[in-house]
Amino acid sequence: MTDQPETSEVQMNGAESLVRTLIGCGVDTCFSNPGTSEMHFVAALDHVPGMRSVLALFEGVATGAADGYFRMTRKPACTLLHLGPGLANGLANLHNAKKAGSGVVNIVGEHAASHVELDAPLTSDIAGIAGPVSHWVHSSGQAADVARDGARAVQAAKTHPGQIATLILPSDTAWTPGGPVARPLPEVAQTPIAPERIDDAVAALDGPDSLLLLGGAALSAENLEMAGRIAARTGCAVLSEWSNARVERGLGRVPVCKVPYPIDMALETLARYRRIVLIGARAPIGFFAYPGKPAVLTHPDARIVALADTGADLGAALAMLCDGVGALCMTAAVGTPGDISMPDGAITPESIAAVLALAIPENAIVVDESVTTGRAFFAATEGAAPHSWLNNCGGSIGFGLPVAVGAATACPDRKVLALIGDGSAMYTIQALWSMAREQQDVTIVIFSNRSYEILRGELTNVGVQNPGPRAVDMLSLNRPDLGWVSMAQGLGVEATRVEDCAALAHALRAGLSSQGPYLIEAVM
Repeated sequence: MTDQPETSEVQMNGAESLVRTLIGCGVDTCFSNPGTSEMHFVAALDHVPGMRSVLALFEGVATGAADGYFRMTRKPACTLLHLGPGLANGLANLHNAKKAGSGVVNIVGEHAASHVELDAPLTSDIAGIAGPVSHWVHSSGQAADVARDGARAVQAAKTHPGQIATLILPSDTAWTPGGPVARPLPEVAQTPIAPERIDDAVAALDGPDSLLLLGGAALSAENLEMAGRIAARTGCAVLSEWSNARVERGLGRVPVCKVPYPIDMALETLARYRRIVLIGARAPIGFFAYPGKPAVLTHPDARIVALADTGADLGAALAMLCDGVGALCMTAAVGTPGDISMPDGAITPESIAAVLALAIPENAIVVDESVTTGRAFFAATEGAAPHSWLNNCGGSIGFGLPVAVGAATACPDRKVLALIGDGSAMYTIQALWSMAREQQDVTIVIFSNRSYEILRGELTNVGVQNPGPRAVDMLSLNRPDLGWVSMAQGLGVEATRVEDCAALAHALRAGLSSQGPYLIEAVM
């Protein structure tokens, strides 16, 4: 990476030195929703070439877009957020990004030091707000420190597998003449893999009652190839966590099934395994506590071998394990074309899965926040054209549309297909405006069941029997129905409404053949 010059003919203020430092450190995309305290950073974008800025109408769109951008590029973008309340609006998707292992640099404006003392209406504890969703938090004390602090933030964000770094930028440090541009700092080394753990993992993987459980970067096409060889050699099963930041899948790639989300299905799936090797994954636990059901999903007698966490080189871990079990020359089983026919009739989760299996374009990016409707999608699309699949790893809804913005920003040459439940989409519907403004090639399918369907199932899971009309009404999205076509059009996105499988297939073809954003309301 070329170092930025340490001096400039024109004296830079702190904001300009920060922008130059970010670009020099490889951060060249900013998802922003700025306010008064960030205006000098905004002005610096005019003075300093090389930083692309994507405007969001809501901070949760900016933070989710930075998550999606990192997943597709493996390099951090920055966000520009306004004081504590602006950061707070972005917290849910920063939570999701943190759980996904995404690297993000948040630049959060703050009042000038003299103004903080006055307790103005927007004064807040920004560091306290940032802490739970950040790995690194720092406030610049003076303009001369801003560039160096920016380089430290990028270094933190690039720490494997990716971290959330939040730099608080008081407005007086942004407008005051600053110090020189800071050079990039060395990246933090990945966690080493202990040789004895390889030996333990080799001994554990033997036969159908052993499991290789994968997560994180272990789900790249190359790493899944090695996992497939290990399975062919040892007879072990291979599964992934329920929620994954990115999985490379489809025709010609090694397929991997997921640990199911519903707790009873997860318990049944994992009950057979007595030895489980973890690579980039955590030992399986339930999403929630349920009365009378275990929180740990594995068999009580299962032995867990934690070979490599997400901070390690997971490709190296799989290569060492592949060599250790003698699988380097084995052939992995790969996805083949499924025997799937175009369905007709009503739109159901199963019929949608079949339509998707036939419609996913080669090299597409699928952003999945289908929650309940999408549980049938993964198995049905195993033999679809090769594609990347992105899940919500943190469970906070409102993830899908912003992540699609980030993915489309990162990969403008790839089709993005966003699969979103209607309840989830309403959390961050403002993302549609950003897609229209940037003319992004995103096709959105809204599954319009007019309810928080997942919560209806959770009523039963937590032991609520015979819920009454008021309880059901709290989980319903009718009264009035959501008008997705008119909402999308009002935000600049072409849209259509479909009520059967034939119309859905036709609309998908239209959306995927267009060059801009296109929304389909699939009525269920």
